[in-house]
Amino acid sequence: MPDDVKLPSSPPRPKRPDSVGYAIVGLGGYSLNQMMPRFAQTQRSHIAALVSGNPDKMKVVGDAYNVPADARYSYDEFARIAADRRIDAVYVALPTGQHAEWVIRAFAAGKHVLCEKPMALSSADCMRMIAAGRRANKKLMIAYRSHFEPYNVEAIKLMKAGAVGKIRLVRTEQSYRMGPTGSGENWRASRALAGGGPLEDYGIYGLQSALYLTGEMPESISATAFRPAGDPRFAEIFAHVASQWRFPSGAVAHLATSYDSAGTNFAHVRGTTGVLIMDPATGYSGQKMRIEGRNARELTPGDPGGQFAGQLDHFADAVRDNAAIRTPGEMGLRDLRLIEAIYAAAAAGKTVMLAPDGTMR
Repeated sequence: MPDDVKLPSSPPRPKRPDSVGYAIVGLGGYSLNQMMPRFAQTQRSHIAALVSGNPDKMKVVGDAYNVPADARYSYDEFARIAADRRIDAVYVALPTGQHAEWVIRAFAAGKHVLCEKPMALSSADCMRMIAAGRRANKKLMIAYRSHFEPYNVEAIKLMKAGAVGKIRLVRTEQSYRMGPTGSGENWRASRALAGGGPLEDYGIYGLQSALYLTGEMPESISATAFRPAGDPRFAEIFAHVASQWRFPSGAVAHLATSYDSAGTNFAHVRGTTGVLIMDPATGYSGQKMRIEGRNARELTPGDPGGQFAGQLDHFADAVRDNAAIRTPGEMGLRDLRLIEAIYAAAAAGKTVMLAPDGTMR
């Protein structure tokens, strides 16, 4: 059981007749500490089943969330969910390197899929996942929670409205210092499960911020990546990744992420008439945001804690009402193409030119 897990002490409230039943695939710290407790805040989503390789943990969690014993599946039994009509959708919260396999399996079982970010470790896997969803005629959404978080939603509106004038510079950084570990102890230190490391895990928030705050795709990227010698934490992954983007408008972005520096999580947008400062920018809670310059002000647009329930119910609306998905698989594919471009630019030591869809020219 992950550290500091607080399981519910009372059974979930009765679900609505049109509520979407989710099978939770992966009972790690993020599922147990962040996503699963938020189902109690949703309007039309509920936990219908669990999938885990740890039967003892699954029993404790299943009892706490009132999941029926016959709706608790091992990974070997996963195909059986196809016949379980209580399950409408699958939430995949496994290490990134396992996303493609289990998303495709969920589509084969005839279920809709909400997949954690990043979507996969390669754009090729992303395309396979999208194709599987189309074959199954089922929905695919990537759990980019910041698109449902009030501060980031308001920031997008402000940038579209020209609150800082014409955007000239975006800076984002997401960093923390990873404790002593190795690939055998922590999946985030494993290249097979986590890819390059901090960029996919924490830097994905900065990458997303640069895109949704500018409303543009970069036309070129240059980058650097660093892995210190002799440090078991970084035997397989990078310690730091930084990239510089140029947009068609002339705006530029500087993105940095690290597993080996003091913690920070900010996004700054500097325009011709002002600056948007988000610090912290994309956490589970505690966001702060202000405008400096013309019309300077502090902004408190809502409770960041609602982002989890917001994305769950958004996906439920897509499943039940065929509503358009704000963060579809195509967005996840786009972001993997940009991640691949960052690593290619760092490896080659030169600027990479991009097509409008993020593919390298």
